[in-house]
Amino acid sequence: MNANQPIINLKTFTTFALALGLSCTAWAQNITIPVETKNNALVLQIDGKKDIGTIYLGKKLNDAAAYAQIPSVYKQTADYTDNTSNSAYSTSGSRGYFEPAVTVTHSDGNNSLDLRYVSHKVTKVDNNVSLLSVVLKDPVYNFEVTLYYKSYFNEDVVEQWSSIKHSEKGNVVLHKFASANLYLKAAKYYLTQYHGEWAKEMQPEESLITHGIKTLDTKLGTRANLFQPSVFMISIDQPATEDEGTVLYGSVEWSGNFRTDLELDNMDNLRVIAGANNYASAYTLKPNEVFTTPAFLYTMSDKGKGDASRKLQRWARNYRVLDGNGNRLTLLNNWEATYFDFDEQKLFELIKDTKKLGVDMFLLDDGWFANKYPRNGDNAGLGDWQENKKKLPNGVSSLVKEATANGVKFGIWLEPEMVNPKSELYEKHPNWVIKQPKRDEHYFRNQLVLDLANPEVQNFVFGIVDDLFTKNPELAYIKWDCNAVIFNAYSAHLKNQSHFYIEYMRGLYKVLERIRAKYPKVPMMLCSGGGGRVDYAALKYFTEFWPSDNTDPLERIFIQWEYSYFYPAITSSNHVTDWGKQPIKFRVDVAMMGKLGFDIVVSKLSGDELKFCQEAIKNYNQLKDIIWHGEQYRLADPRKNSVASIMYVDEAKSSCVMFNYLVNNRYDEGSKLPVKLKGLDAAKRYTLKEINLYPGSNSSLDATKTYSGEFLMTIGYNPDVKAGRNSVILQINEAK
Repeated sequence: MNANQPIINLKTFTTFALALGLSCTAWAQNITIPVETKNNALVLQIDGKKDIGTIYLGKKLNDAAAYAQIPSVYKQTADYTDNTSNSAYSTSGSRGYFEPAVTVTHSDGNNSLDLRYVSHKVTKVDNNVSLLSVVLKDPVYNFEVTLYYKSYFNEDVVEQWSSIKHSEKGNVVLHKFASANLYLKAAKYYLTQYHGEWAKEMQPEESLITHGIKTLDTKLGTRANLFQPSVFMISIDQPATEDEGTVLYGSVEWSGNFRTDLELDNMDNLRVIAGANNYASAYTLKPNEVFTTPAFLYTMSDKGKGDASRKLQRWARNYRVLDGNGNRLTLLNNWEATYFDFDEQKLFELIKDTKKLGVDMFLLDDGWFANKYPRNGDNAGLGDWQENKKKLPNGVSSLVKEATANGVKFGIWLEPEMVNPKSELYEKHPNWVIKQPKRDEHYFRNQLVLDLANPEVQNFVFGIVDDLFTKNPELAYIKWDCNAVIFNAYSAHLKNQSHFYIEYMRGLYKVLERIRAKYPKVPMMLCSGGGGRVDYAALKYFTEFWPSDNTDPLERIFIQWEYSYFYPAITSSNHVTDWGKQPIKFRVDVAMMGKLGFDIVVSKLSGDELKFCQEAIKNYNQLKDIIWHGEQYRLADPRKNSVASIMYVDEAKSSCVMFNYLVNNRYDEGSKLPVKLKGLDAAKRYTLKEINLYPGSNSSLDATKTYSGEFLMTIGYNPDVKAGRNSVILQINEAK
């Protein structure tokens, strides 16, 4: 077998069947099914009673047959002879002790469920990807669950989800419907979770997991990540560091309400049950209808958090993010330059500034639409997507033409899921709006949410985008915002309100699928008042996301640092604005650690500031391929050091870029010791050159010397970051 092929082995007789991609239904004592990637293994085992459990999750063994020798998870006493506590998909109402992955009420009113192994098969998607499906059935009821394990061999990533169906005489109600049910055995577990709010996204917390259940969830409906994102880490035995320790990264691929239960049981085993949140979402499943859960994603590393993040970033670029290995557009946005106060002539001048600055595109933000209730603030007009005749008498097309004439592209802002009560749309279609008919309306940012569970609304939202592109084929970019959460959840379209949260997300994905079917390559930014909707289900349709409305560069170092554990740099939209007190160099340097944009008044820049920005953009265009597609290494943590350092290395380990920032402005703080580089070739020799120098300044570093990769990774290099040199970017190249 090719060493790069994914392996999902079976013990003895099952190996041949799997190699052919055949279903395996033969019964045997303790059939063992390892789901293997390059470095890891998740091992399932079916016992003589056809119970399926997880007996191992960790580093892969060289001999797959040895997994069958893993000792029984539980002591076999009278109390444990029929134990399903390590179930691969735990049920309720039958033999389970702990939190279930699935809970149902059958058509006859019975609340018990027992799932036994029926068959499994492997489909080889390509040389790197395999899909294992395992069919489970209740021996009493005609109720079936299929577990799916999609493994990405080289990236060490696994996606898990389930499909649920039945052939009972009446409807079955699903009360819980998790995507995955992981099971871990170790001495201790440490959880890294994230919390936040507007402008304070991705605040990390690490804690020892104690007995009982820890639940990470959201119930906001939209903008689900506002207070807590779905990503997390679990360190095994001891807290993992950047380069040491065993750590598992997990994330629910769902843009709506999610839920992850972390339960430490009486025998110190940890089970992780994750998927869409069942809050207010009991789902009535008709006979032969299939309910498919969103995927739960995980990767694992025994080499620390840095290695785990590089695996996940590599997977994202190759398999999930739209055009993850492609190009992105640098841009100038008008929002902080004009807010809602602009007209056609003012925008023409900003388009000229776009060309002068040297970026690829001008992005028109909020405020360009609505006439009866003009969009001159955030309290009116949302939902009325006709060009405002006073601001844009010649329409959006005149702006597109002006951009083309200036040699730049044109993009536009939308918030198509939302509506202001003060709008024509609200007046004409009040039944399209999510609101309780007998309760007072409650607003978030003067907005209500449109009911995407309704196909008419789906058509309307798709039509907004389609109409813009039909009228303006040269339109190059969409910034898709989502600022409100759902209050008073109610759909006038749905007969069963318990389906609302699920059907809303299904409706959103249907719209996005239609957009991508017709406009597959148009870049779209996923914006949600900051990081309110950042997940890998959404990033199938979007090329990038907006990490935070907080664009203070000092704060952004911390926010972007934490996002980088889970998302590659090519997805992070970083804009230079007037937030913060730092000089323009610091602001630009920080924004370069991702997809660069500007949101400033170019005409107010001094001559030197403009010259610096123009030169920095040229440098960025030379380095962006390394930043977007290279391997990322965190060198100095801003939460633990006075200097933050991070670097990106190309595949050949011949070209790199290293970013260094002063994050502690107390007296005499700076890079007093060398920073040890990572990811280089120890045998190669490298030159280091400081770039993005402000006009009139000189580097304090000697660019004439060469260093071996071994020296730079073992001894390190001091970028001389200090007061007055609070931002230093080094271009590192293999010496010729």
